[in-house]
Amino acid sequence: MNIINASSPIVKNQAQALLDFIDASPSPWHAVEAVSQQLLAKGYQQLFETNIWQLKPLGKYFVVRGGASIIAFSLGTQPLVETGFRLIGAHTDSPGLRLKPKAAFANSGLVRIGVEVYGGPILATFADRDLSIAGRVMVKNGADIDTHLVKFNQALIRLPNLAIHMNREVNDKGLKFHKQDELPLILGEAEDGIEADQQLMQQLADELKVKTADILTWELNVYDTQKGSFWGANQEFIANSQLDNLASCHAALTALLANKNSVTTNMIALFDHEEVGSESANGASGSFLNDMISRVTAHENLAAAEKLRALANSFFISADMAHAYHPNFSGSYDPHHHVLVNKGVVIKSNCNHRYASNADTAARFMQFCNQANVPYQQYVHRTDLGCGSTIGPIIAAQLGVATVDVGCPMWAMHSLRESAGVLDHHYMICALTQVFNG
Repeated sequence: MNIINASSPIVKNQAQALLDFIDASPSPWHAVEAVSQQLLAKGYQQLFETNIWQLKPLGKYFVVRGGASIIAFSLGTQPLVETGFRLIGAHTDSPGLRLKPKAAFANSGLVRIGVEVYGGPILATFADRDLSIAGRVMVKNGADIDTHLVKFNQALIRLPNLAIHMNREVNDKGLKFHKQDELPLILGEAEDGIEADQQLMQQLADELKVKTADILTWELNVYDTQKGSFWGANQEFIANSQLDNLASCHAALTALLANKNSVTTNMIALFDHEEVGSESANGASGSFLNDMISRVTAHENLAAAEKLRALANSFFISADMAHAYHPNFSGSYDPHHHVLVNKGVVIKSNCNHRYASNADTAARFMQFCNQANVPYQQYVHRTDLGCGSTIGPIIAAQLGVATVDVGCPMWAMHSLRESAGVLDHHYMICALTQVFNG
């Protein structure tokens, strides 16, 4: 196995690149924009679903759907029907708080921001943090509608805690927020003669340099302004928001960009809406991936039966994060399946197919790890606890493709501030690169 350590330059550089990627991606729309820019810089060409495609041999392309999902692919040197696709999937969205369409309201001299809960965040971790707003805003431009990405860099909003003097049992019963009444965030003091919604609209208009009257609507995230960091006695850990699952997106992208004229056609699919069930036009349950596969197979003039042969020769890796063992809460883990931070990538299994791995696909991924000189671990949830799921079973069912679920071990999944290992991100990049090159 590798004798590389967390202080090795390549390992530190990859971890820093991940932190920079997350810091530039406070919303799924920003994440897709960041991925797009890296692809363009490496010679990938953007395609559009509304256009006729003219693909070139060994061409490199990407497609964006809905602004927050992206599929990129590089054509292989050998016929698809013989080699199939090598596919890696991840998701761009993370649990959190989203602004309501009419978010701002005044109360007791303060402007507050109403939010909805997106997915399953640990709500207590949003309290007393330097929060801000990011996402996309739809702006009228004559008869057209333009999409603007917005990110306020400064701390703009806050969720102050209730003092312990008024919540004496908080340390015994835990910090809880009523989702409707106690989650609105403080934006600022109400201004005389100005309605609360106009104060928020003016903030957006000033940031985007547009007129408030031209702002139509938005999809906006609440995000933590604290940048990602290294921590630990030897700086062997990282902390940031959205490690679940931007870490997997970054590893997949890095592996694809490292690919040089592979035998196989390689593809990464980074989906929105995984945290809320994937049931959308640009989620994993939608048609996006199958549509892209169909258009690539059409380029090679494959008949329907030949497309099915190509899929039968394909391999899909669902890359999502995994639950690292936390010694303070040992009772929450299966005693024989402790996966440890910085000890290798995790192969996730569940006999009820909440994860898509089976013995065959797990063994195939183990071989990729062995070829890449990467350690691996196996994870199973406690039998008496409900298991989360991933896009793996969804894609496996839709395409009939051999699928494995893998991830990097992490602590505090769905917290506003998650932690993972520096080495594990390097291991994942190496393993996924081997998948594309193997």
